[in-house]
Amino acid sequence: MDKVVEVYERAVQGVTYSVDIWVLYCSFAIETYGDPETIRRLFERGLAYVGTDYLSFPLWDKYIEYEYMHQEWSRLAVIYTRILENPNHQLDRYFNSFKELAGSRPLSELTTAEEAAAYVSGIASEADGEVLEGEVRPDAAEQIPKPVSAGSTEAVELEKYVAIREELYKKAKEFDSKILGFETAIRRPYFHVRPLNVSELENWHNYLDFIEKEGDVNKVFEVFSVLAMVVKLYERCLIACANYPEYWIRYVLCMEASGRMDLADNALARATRVFVKRQPEIHLFDARFKEQHGDIPGARAAYQLVHSEISPGFLEAIIKHANMESRLGKLDDAFSLYEQAIAIEKGKEHSQALPMLYAQYSRFSFLVSGNAEKAREILTRALDHVQLSKPFLEALIHFETILPPLRQIDYLESLVDKFLAPSLDGSTADKEDLSSIFLDFLGLFGDVQSIKRAEDRHAKLFLPRRPISELRKRLAEDFSSSDKTKLAKFYSGAPSPGQSLLGIYPNAQNQWQAGYGAQPQTWPPTTQSPAQAQPWTPGYGQQGAYGACSSYGSIYATQQVPTSVPQSAGYGAYLATYPVQSFPQPTATTTLTPVQQPAATVPQTYYVHMYCTLILAVCRGGHIPDFGRGGGVGEGTTKGRCSVK
Repeated sequence: MDKVVEVYERAVQGVTYSVDIWVLYCSFAIETYGDPETIRRLFERGLAYVGTDYLSFPLWDKYIEYEYMHQEWSRLAVIYTRILENPNHQLDRYFNSFKELAGSRPLSELTTAEEAAAYVSGIASEADGEVLEGEVRPDAAEQIPKPVSAGSTEAVELEKYVAIREELYKKAKEFDSKILGFETAIRRPYFHVRPLNVSELENWHNYLDFIEKEGDVNKVFEVFSVLAMVVKLYERCLIACANYPEYWIRYVLCMEASGRMDLADNALARATRVFVKRQPEIHLFDARFKEQHGDIPGARAAYQLVHSEISPGFLEAIIKHANMESRLGKLDDAFSLYEQAIAIEKGKEHSQALPMLYAQYSRFSFLVSGNAEKAREILTRALDHVQLSKPFLEALIHFETILPPLRQIDYLESLVDKFLAPSLDGSTADKEDLSSIFLDFLGLFGDVQSIKRAEDRHAKLFLPRRPISELRKRLAEDFSSSDKTKLAKFYSGAPSPGQSLLGIYPNAQNQWQAGYGAQPQTWPPTTQSPAQAQPWTPGYGQQGAYGACSSYGSIYATQQVPTSVPQSAGYGAYLATYPVQSFPQPTATTTLTPVQQPAATVPQTYYVHMYCTLILAVCRGGHIPDFGRGGGVGEGTTKGRCSVK
């Protein structure tokens, strides 16, 4: 039996907020121990953790069953009162059972000794007040009422006793109506190795949002504080979602914001040592959390654990560790981290991380030290050890955009030519995307001849192989999403002329690794934004789409754009910048004929109408319309004139 108790103790220590574990433990105690107080202590211990759980009714039922077996009516009444203070899946059933108990037993059997003493004390105080207000009588002490006041009956007192509990029930029921939708959506309240579906994961996030933001919780629950409710819900969530680092991270941050660092440290220790200890994401968070709270040795230990055991060669861990050492003024240690990682990856055959390590090392060296020659030397040295690939060449191209002149355009062109050669392995889509990126780069920094060579090569390799329908579809997609995003980003997010490169870099610093290579991540992928999901297009440079995959892109897309002229080549730019014409409106007494229209407005109306019709035709997937000088529309479009606003 001692061994059984030891196993149960390990269970309730490991999964303290599991209702089922406590039910099993209490059932074992009832069958094993003969001392009622020992059994009651175990029940109270379990209820202190899971008594307010929405699905805690199995443990309450077991407790009620035990007290009913011993006919402890006052203890039963107290149990029902405690249940009615909180929302519960079986709240209506418990209230009805309580009313049946109150109707079947006298009030003296339902009240505890403490309640009876408090009741007598209250009646005595009331009688003393009446004596002070009226005449002083010698026999006043003999007239202090007994538990049943003069002129009242036990039925009246019982009605008051039930009414108090009914008020608790109504308050709990009111809050129950607010959380019922969240509770109903929980299909798996227990742990299982199979992944949860997306809707259930979102429901847990929404439920936690609601509890954290609920401002009137204390008005509904006067017994438990808001923080206690939040903690209990997080613990419930982490039974079903124990394999998801995002919920552990959220729990830690919530406790940190509430000032409960003891709970935050406890949750983080459980996550990193037990539940998600093989996932690098939680250890990277652990390192950042410890750094923020001054535990630098602990942060280094967390990074080293990822480097050596959890995920050796994990690019994000190397980048973040090097950035931390740079913040601490240990620049040589940061460079050493990259050198060590590169040396390890060189020993691997076909390493996917090696190209990006070189690219990130070069970028890091330039941004923290400003040494452009060293940065170029790192990339040049990399070509002796890595194969040409789209991510690596993309990094080279965008790295050249942030380096000071003179830019090595001819050198880049030779590498792009080599990558686009039919003899080199690689998908056609990757080659086309890289060709488009290089075209945008040349548009900013190349001369006429280099641009012509790149355009001719791009047209020869890719345009003839694409059906006309696909071209139109891509054009429509580019306009409907990319150009609109581009214009919005330009007007809202363009840096001022005085904004430095290093001022832009930190916001995009951690996005570098998102677009390169398959990293050993096991957590669910995040949802991409529309800008991230768009394919590369000839308008790539201006779209700022590279920022979703690399920090180079965010710098490239913002640093090179003049603040006075938007670079969008989409039709939206023409409509946005085209001069607005004012037309006289006809009145009831004046009618303008075509002859009376001002001559200067005819070409203007024609061009505005042409662009509107062209956009409409392309977006609808139709073929490009033909236009006549009279402003009409050709075959395949709706006849008539457009309304320009």
